[in-house]
Amino acid sequence: MTSFQLVCAFLFALAIVHTFSTKYFEHLAHLQPRHAGLWHWLGEVEVVFGFWALVLAIAMVAMLGTQAAVDYIDNRNYTEPMFVFAVMVIAATRPILQAALALVQWLARAVPLQGSLGYYLVVMVLVPLMGSFITEPAAMTLAALILGGRFFARNLSTRLKYATLGALFVNISIGGTLTSFAAPPVLMVAAQWGWDTAFMAVTFGWKAAIAVVVNAVGVSVVFRKELAALPLHGGAETATPLVPFSLVAVHLAFLVGVVVFAHHPPIFMGLFLFFLGITHAYEHHQDRLILKEGLLVAFFLAGLVVLGGQQQWWLQPLLMRMSSDVVFVGAIVLTAFTDNAALTYLGSLVEGLSESFKYALVAGAVTGGGLTIIANAPNPAGIAILRPHFHEGVVHPLGLLVAALPPTLVAAAAFWVFR
Repeated sequence: MTSFQLVCAFLFALAIVHTFSTKYFEHLAHLQPRHAGLWHWLGEVEVVFGFWALVLAIAMVAMLGTQAAVDYIDNRNYTEPMFVFAVMVIAATRPILQAALALVQWLARAVPLQGSLGYYLVVMVLVPLMGSFITEPAAMTLAALILGGRFFARNLSTRLKYATLGALFVNISIGGTLTSFAAPPVLMVAAQWGWDTAFMAVTFGWKAAIAVVVNAVGVSVVFRKELAALPLHGGAETATPLVPFSLVAVHLAFLVGVVVFAHHPPIFMGLFLFFLGITHAYEHHQDRLILKEGLLVAFFLAGLVVLGGQQQWWLQPLLMRMSSDVVFVGAIVLTAFTDNAALTYLGSLVEGLSESFKYALVAGAVTGGGLTIIANAPNPAGIAILRPHFHEGVVHPLGLLVAALPPTLVAAAAFWVFR
């Protein structure tokens, strides 16, 4: 343990506290209008880790020298922030959204429930499980846009909004485990441990699917009266003209291409730039691209990469001192305070782990992925899209934590009882 490592841990702790204090900064913006822009900026959840990563860089220059700081930042892997940015913007376009809506509506018609109850249930089950194939960030973007336009914009109660957000975050986190390439914490270990899609489906996928269904049904039952009272038709997404099938196919092709080359930034970013050209050529079939939201999410994740890279000295020994039974609970708890992909990545660096330890680590990491905004990489994307529907544009971290606890316990039971 060095003095610089202690400073890094302290800055990481401050970033965590800042994450839970964003509502206070938004309140300051109203109290001090002269500096409202600054307080609003510091109240953006997506800004938190980027801001403290800058503080870390300054501290590194002061304590270790400019060259050490430059080398460290240069050697971080920013593939995931870039990928999330690209896939989030593509998945949020009108052609992709209309394709997803058509599938959801087709399935919802087969669910004989009143009002929007069946539609809600299909979204909360289908889209998270789609994340195993289109990646979790894309699934989060689609789900947030559908829920925002169809439900959150229609004066839902605050309790239902938070319950939906908690269940959605947990379902997205576990819903990507049917394959080996869609969930960030699985991606970190799949190649190292030889976990292919068949292994994931048999070992994790069916258990996750059970938990996703139980969580969606649970929220639907608790709020059945409110959801049943909402007319099936309505919402912002129904007011836009239909997009030609050929353009939908082109957008889907770009989405698939970005997903396939998710580990190759020059390729998927090149595809993304071509995609921007297509959207400009056919802008009459587009809504506003969520470039700002995507960049903020990428900024958040890049900051987490910079800050998280200096936490290995205490995180890894803490994990390795746990048994396979304890690590399951420990991973759930630690995931609430650091990205779940970071936990599994640290585990992948250790040789000789038992199969039961590997299972417990990954199961715990994906189970706890809905507890906070930093627990899972796609969570900032969901917050960025749905936040305007909350009071003063703020999603309170404690409200999310409380709402995510019941679905987290359901996921934990599914993974542990059937282990």
